[in-house]
Amino acid sequence: MSISTNQIARGISDTRKSDIARGFGIASGTYENASRLQRFMGNTMLQKFEFRESQDHDLTLLDLGCGTGWFTRKFADFGQIESLSGVDLSPGMLEQARKNGPAGISWIVGDAEHLPLPDSSVDVIFSNLMIQWCDDPGAVLRECRRILRPGGNLMVSTLLDGTLRELKSAWQAADPGHQHVNRFETDLALQAKVRAELPDAVVEERTISLPYESPMALAGELRHLGAGFRGAGRRRAATAPGRMREMCRQYPKEPDGTIMASYEAAWVYWQKP
Repeated sequence: MSISTNQIARGISDTRKSDIARGFGIASGTYENASRLQRFMGNTMLQKFEFRESQDHDLTLLDLGCGTGWFTRKFADFGQIESLSGVDLSPGMLEQARKNGPAGISWIVGDAEHLPLPDSSVDVIFSNLMIQWCDDPGAVLRECRRILRPGGNLMVSTLLDGTLRELKSAWQAADPGHQHVNRFETDLALQAKVRAELPDAVVEERTISLPYESPMALAGELRHLGAGFRGAGRRRAATAPGRMREMCRQYPKEPDGTIMASYEAAWVYWQKP
């Protein structure tokens, strides 16, 4: 029996998705205490949502890539939300979300590229720092467009190329030929996919810089988030202590010995006609 190129690609994609789901599941117990960037990005969208509360009917809201349900729980406190669901690829994340969340929220294990929801069934989709983990962000945007009702609103945040550039540069100097930092889409690539799927969407971008005590503290935060590098070029064995020390030496320091990490952030806002 022959195997097609598409079948091989699907197999690689499924393996990668399983790896991502497992990694985030392992981090489910430490995720919320480490999620500084996630809270900032999500709160930025939440401010946009607040002025839409004056609807003439109760809303059906989906938190897509809900993780441990931090923002899903916040939406549970809003008025005028009749139905609230959280979807995530990781069963481990959703198990933590169920423990922490109030009754009445539907928690669904699902792939954002193939959402298990009917057409025109959701008023608001909120998706915070999830889409950058997907193989095909365009497919995710297409699915969001499909399940949104006319007049419904989509809010998506993501990270772009240039994120963690200081860490990437330090690792290139310490361990040339091996990747240690996840790749992110370029601004132009994101803009093209948004234009193709979401006519008249608004894309907002900015650079966010977060302080850390040391490169090891940054690496620890990424590990606690489940956001470690998962690309094809990663080392299969544990990184040698010598390479880690060299990375720390190469990382640019502030005058007081602390470090900064840059995140290229983007938000997409769209209302379905």
